[in-house]
Amino acid sequence: MRWMLRSKIHRATVTETRLDYEGSITIDEDLLDLAGIWVGEKVTVANVNNGNRFDTYTLPGRRGSGIVAVNGAAAHLCSEGDRVIIMAYELTDEPIHAKVILVDSANGVSRELVY
Repeated sequence: MRWMLRSKIHRATVTETRLDYEGSITIDEDLLDLAGIWVGEKVTVANVNNGNRFDTYTLPGRRGSGIVAVNGAAAHLCSEGDRVIIMAYELTDEPIHAKVILVDSANGVSRELVY
């Protein structure tokens, strides 16, 4: 069995950081659906601006809002306007094709890829 990348939201813009929150990352439900990431699923977040990397879980954000809010302690690792890569993995014994959602600066979908 191997951990394989299953889906990724690539270079999303952090719209909010909320330190006084229970934790997690809030993501526009449209982006979650397109990427195939479930609410409550564990994800790895890589901050392109500063190199920070952390694991958390997803919460649903309002559809069409473009929200990507880093909450709780992880809010120390990101700033509003930072670009992040949000990755979900699957434990499998078979090769899988990862779905990648590329977004623009407003977190609108610019392209969808599978590799």
